[in-house]
Amino acid sequence: MESCDVRTRAYKNGKTFDECRQIAEKMNLTLQEQIQAKGKVLWTNLLEQADHDEIVYKLTLKYLRRDGFDIGNSKRPEIKSF
Repeated sequence: MESCDVRTRAYKNGKTFDECRQIAEKMNLTLQEQIQAKGKVLWTNLLEQADHDEIVYKLTLKYLRRDGFDIGNSKRPEIKSF
């Protein structure tokens, strides 16, 4: 009898959670460079870069906050450095 393995659940485009985390870490690095160059990045730009993938989008915001960036809020939807 086969059972579903919860660790390999497919997210958007068939990616696993670990693959989503790796993509978010790569996006984190490129966004940090953009923030340093432009001063800020809007949430809509991040969503477009994440290809409207909610898991990658949220993980990228989480990693940016972890690395010391101000990720904004609903009244100020932008990411900038402190």
